[in-house]
Amino acid sequence: MEGIVHGSEKTDFTECWRTTWKTPYIMRLALSAGIGGLLFGYDTGVISGALLYIRDDFAEVDKKTWLQETIVSMAVAGAIVGAAVGGWLNDAFGRKKSILYADVVFFFGAIIMAISPAPWVIIIGRILVGLGVGMASMTSPLYISEASPARIRGALVSTNGLLITGGQFLSYLINLAFTKAPGTWRWMLGVAGIPALVQFILMLSLPESPRWLYRQDKKEEARAILEKIYPANEVEDELKALHESIEAEKAEAGEIGNGFITRLKGALSNPVVRRGLYAGIAVQVAQQFVGINTVMYYSPTIVQFAGFASNQTALALSLVTSGLNVVGTLISMCLVDKYGRRRLMIVSLFGIITCLVALSMVFFQAATHAPAIGSFESSHFGGNSTCAAYVSAPNAQSWNCMTCLKADCGFCASQGSEFKPGACLLTDNGVRSACRGENRIWYTQGCPNKVGFLAVVLLGLYIISYAPGMGTVPWIVNSEIYPLRYRGTGGGIAAVSNWTANLIVSETFLTLTNALGSAWTFLLFAGFSLVGLVAIYFLVPETKGLPFEEVEKLLQKGFKPKALRSKKETEGKGQASSSV
Repeated sequence: MEGIVHGSEKTDFTECWRTTWKTPYIMRLALSAGIGGLLFGYDTGVISGALLYIRDDFAEVDKKTWLQETIVSMAVAGAIVGAAVGGWLNDAFGRKKSILYADVVFFFGAIIMAISPAPWVIIIGRILVGLGVGMASMTSPLYISEASPARIRGALVSTNGLLITGGQFLSYLINLAFTKAPGTWRWMLGVAGIPALVQFILMLSLPESPRWLYRQDKKEEARAILEKIYPANEVEDELKALHESIEAEKAEAGEIGNGFITRLKGALSNPVVRRGLYAGIAVQVAQQFVGINTVMYYSPTIVQFAGFASNQTALALSLVTSGLNVVGTLISMCLVDKYGRRRLMIVSLFGIITCLVALSMVFFQAATHAPAIGSFESSHFGGNSTCAAYVSAPNAQSWNCMTCLKADCGFCASQGSEFKPGACLLTDNGVRSACRGENRIWYTQGCPNKVGFLAVVLLGLYIISYAPGMGTVPWIVNSEIYPLRYRGTGGGIAAVSNWTANLIVSETFLTLTNALGSAWTFLLFAGFSLVGLVAIYFLVPETKGLPFEEVEKLLQKGFKPKALRSKKETEGKGQASSSV
């Protein structure tokens, strides 16, 4: 029982199937705990669709970009705190109780969001859901790892990542299912409480992690659980391995100290750990600054930026990108041990940069060819309905749909064709209803154009580029890059950097699109991705197939990309540390 094993080879999955077929109890443990990953994925995806309808119900949310960003990103802020609290809960009360606590917090957060009478109550619910997600995101894989046979541990832990992307896909299906239901977004957000309740009930009948029990000197309880997981002839060997692993862990803890500050000082003063942190933090921050959570949190809004005004259409097209994310995760599970971590990330980033640049070009084209504003069309709905900024503008004759939207007004398309000159109107519910009452299309996020479908195609290609490399590999790298005695500290620092970068991106995306426009915003993310590519090339070694001791030796000497090594250095490193 030596900790989480990431990245399973094909034979692991074959062995996993055989073992769980013989002992279904193992799969019951893994899937019950894995619902934590499903909650994580569901919460990530569901807000993107719910936000469309929250804007419709609350005018202040529709008009205030910062309020939309806060509703989305407060779950991330809660997750940062939840992950920190979860570490303490895991050690103090055990993995099982930590999952149960996470379910309770998540459930009440979902209910509060569903019955929210005002945006600020939604924000409170989002914070609670985030706390639950943060606790579950680190506890679920840990429980699966410690309650799984060593030979199939990697395969079972991988199911947690698969359930995360599966949860995102499920959230879009749920969003589509409730688009016509009274309450729309309330159902979308409230349904999240059901899997939390299911997991709570399932976990009540499951045991605590045998590793945690053994460390608490509850050895007989640990033995009883191991007897349900392992064949009778393997139980003693597992108990012996568990004893040796925990004793070694206690010895290492005694060597570096137990306090967080002491561990942190020890980590930062160690050149091997520092170099590991350079690599670990670089991949985690790059994972977020390629803009992935602009797609996960705001994909229906991005689809509307591309000119698809219908909420239902935006959700349906977003479902495609979410499904491709699941496919990309499966591809990663097959390729990461064959082609290596570093190579997958570099290839992934080339694809991401290409897609983001192409996406920005599509949005440039969409903005340039936006329909014009017609003075007759605008006055058709009455002078009090016309956008005030348009009426007072000295150059009103040069306005088009994008100019209208930038003035915080809405574009009501022409009855004959959405590509003909339309009306620039105030964005209140009465005006919107009047526009739609004449069977016209109402636009507030993006303008009608003939290239918008390319944006959806490029979003799909972006996801396919992201998921197999930057989507999964940064977490694998962080499980392998640090010396054993500092793995928890190093991994924790890198995880906090990931959540913090996530918060920055999710809290600023809509503000950036308002200030810079969609095209320049995606071009900015392409620039961030290029910086990430350079950082990964110079800082991140290949860890595929290397024992932890070899990784430590590699960092002790200092990593150099193959292209920058002398002939002597290349020969000295040999095959073990070869990289792109």
